[in-house]
Amino acid sequence: MDGWGDRREVRVNVEQLRIFLDVARTRNFSVTASDRGISQSAVSRAIASLESELGVVLVSRGRFGARLTDVGQQMVHHASQIVRVRDRMERDAHLVRGLDGGRVRIASFRSAATHLLPPAISRLTQRFPNLDVIIAESAPAEVEQALREGTVDVGLVPLPRPSEFETWEIARDEFIVLLPDTEPYPGDRLSWNELSRHSFILSNYAECTSMLREHWMQAGQPFNVAYEIKEDSTILSMVAQGLGAAILPRLAALPIPSGVTARELPIPLERSIGIAVLADTERSPAVYQCMDALRNTGIFAD
Repeated sequence: MDGWGDRREVRVNVEQLRIFLDVARTRNFSVTASDRGISQSAVSRAIASLESELGVVLVSRGRFGARLTDVGQQMVHHASQIVRVRDRMERDAHLVRGLDGGRVRIASFRSAATHLLPPAISRLTQRFPNLDVIIAESAPAEVEQALREGTVDVGLVPLPRPSEFETWEIARDEFIVLLPDTEPYPGDRLSWNELSRHSFILSNYAECTSMLREHWMQAGQPFNVAYEIKEDSTILSMVAQGLGAAILPRLAALPIPSGVTARELPIPLERSIGIAVLADTERSPAVYQCMDALRNTGIFAD
């Protein structure tokens, strides 16, 4: 015979794999039984059935507990993968079942709402057309408070945030120098000497301004501020009129208007943008899918 006749189909019971993984963790049948709320004999039967199905000995039983055999140790990795895939299948199916007519409420600061939210929401609503998506623009501190109060489910904020939130980075946004396009600076990157000739129009958004001041301080450079303005559009208009230079995250500056040119800082500076949810709270299927769409994970993975 060529060996093909010796092959047989192996049918693995996922619950048996879960019990096997628990035995591998506890090294004890009785502890596994207690943890799972079943009898010790049920644990023994599950391991014996799995061994019979696979045709190998996975666990050596003795007076000092249960010890994995060499092949048992190898099988732990495979069993873990199978259980993870099964759990993911069940979770995704549960999410899809619960999304018909679901709702997700998102709050974001302006530049992230303008440039990061639309493509993610487009992917989400194309996949789940009955999903109700509500979007609000707020300053980061207001997004945090809305998450605390439960008036929104997901927030887009600069990172890091306080530990009461779970966060995931979804983008990095470089700060750029914005100058009147009459300024004759060759190349993309400015020197500190070139920057020192300007007074700056800054956003009065505290987090961005603090990052810039610290960046300049670390470089040991003078930082002359002429104005602090709330609206990014006003800052850009003032730059176009020659009232000063500005430094903004690129997403906040886009689209760069006529009369303004962009250059890079001597030493790059970036902000991290992420999604935030309140830690230790229940989340609906709609919220989980929204998080996946924003992170490009799950069914939205590239």
